[in-house]
Amino acid sequence: MERSTKTHLVCVAPPFQGHINSMLHLAKVLHFKGFFITFVNTEYAHQQLLKHDGSLSAHAGLPDFRFASISDGLSPLDDSDEYREDARNIILANQKNCPASFLRLISALNDPSSGVPPVRCVISDSFASFTLDATTKLGIPNVFYCPVSVCGFTDFYYCKDLIERGLVPLKSEDDLANGYLDTIIDWIPGLITVRMRDLTSFMRTTDRDDVLLNYVMDGAHASSQGTAIIFNTFSELESPLLNACASMLPPVFDIGPMCLLSQYIPNDSSTSSIGGLNMWREDLRCMEWLDEKESGSVLYVNFGSTTNLTSKQALEFGWGLANSGCSFLWVIRPDLVVGDAALLPQEFSEMTKGRSFITSWCPQQRVLAHAAIGGFLTHCGWNSTTESICSGVPMICWPFFGDQQINCRYICSVWGIGTEIDQDVTREEVEGLVKELMEGQKGKEMKRKAVEWKEKVVEAAKPGGGSWRNLEKLIEEIIMKDY
Repeated sequence: MERSTKTHLVCVAPPFQGHINSMLHLAKVLHFKGFFITFVNTEYAHQQLLKHDGSLSAHAGLPDFRFASISDGLSPLDDSDEYREDARNIILANQKNCPASFLRLISALNDPSSGVPPVRCVISDSFASFTLDATTKLGIPNVFYCPVSVCGFTDFYYCKDLIERGLVPLKSEDDLANGYLDTIIDWIPGLITVRMRDLTSFMRTTDRDDVLLNYVMDGAHASSQGTAIIFNTFSELESPLLNACASMLPPVFDIGPMCLLSQYIPNDSSTSSIGGLNMWREDLRCMEWLDEKESGSVLYVNFGSTTNLTSKQALEFGWGLANSGCSFLWVIRPDLVVGDAALLPQEFSEMTKGRSFITSWCPQQRVLAHAAIGGFLTHCGWNSTTESICSGVPMICWPFFGDQQINCRYICSVWGIGTEIDQDVTREEVEGLVKELMEGQKGKEMKRKAVEWKEKVVEAAKPGGGSWRNLEKLIEEIIMKDY
């Protein structure tokens, strides 16, 4: 088989929904720029995607955009399984099994009999740093792609300093309620003054060896061993933090938001038809429902792919939405509520009939861009945050874990496009904040600022804008450089 003459890039994502879709946007953009792409998932994620999404199998025959998987040691799915593995188990399995499996994959791709071009560069998610073993052994450049905000990355990076200063781990669980989380942190370069509670939830542990704390901290520090780092943001949004990172890390490129860049791929591109890769089936009926609603009249509610609610929290959110009188589209994943199959009572359905649409998953980017959407009740994951900014939609924030706390702080206190719900959520607070966002004066002001940010992000992400220029610079100075 004759090898393609295109330059071959391997894009690697960890097995989490948001990370996979963010990397897919980047891979599609790089393919549009003329590269041969191999997109790598772990086997567990690969099987889940095959089960619920047609993109992998439908596009398996593309000549220069291929999907591959590496062994992660997790049990295979049977017909009844859903994506239920605990994040800690996934991380530990990946750390143990993926380095050797990835090395075998790259070696196989580089074999002259493979029929594909030799691998020029690996583009690895910052939290799939197991790729470093293979790229170091084979002498291949490894560019890290950071799918979280720069404020989130900075938060993770400085966990080590919090540990060295004795602030983390917590002395006891009493620190969660005794005011300790209000401790001011004002010494992290580029970061605004924050409280401990605004930093990653993973540091709220009494265990120095906590898997999640070390996963994000080690992932952020592994980036310093990369050839370069791509941040999924644009300079005007996080300029002080980008400058601080540029002073201590390999070459830094702000190329984002990737979800918007990928929209500029022409319709005749072979990958233009690849949507997101979904762990759950999308329900497109919600788009028809939105078409019937007035402009700016609907609140979109989605807590992302990993947030879990207790049954009490779900009821408080539900009755708050019902009592607000506003129309809403609510995504309730099959595994959203912990340990309770019967989520909302019949009275809720009767009270919200005609103004509510509840579904298990939806095409979020399309939903947020719909004219009927006037606000977003969100967990503040970075994909959700950037998609909201790109659509000019203000937010009600209820961060759950990871980088979501610091994203919330910036959304509300720096960018001025959101308001926060207390972690001990009550229906009265939800009702009040929804009414304020959708109908009140503060909501109008947040909407005005959200539209201003939308104008700025469109300017950065359109062809010829700052993000595209940075992409060209990355290709010229890093990917195509002779090493």
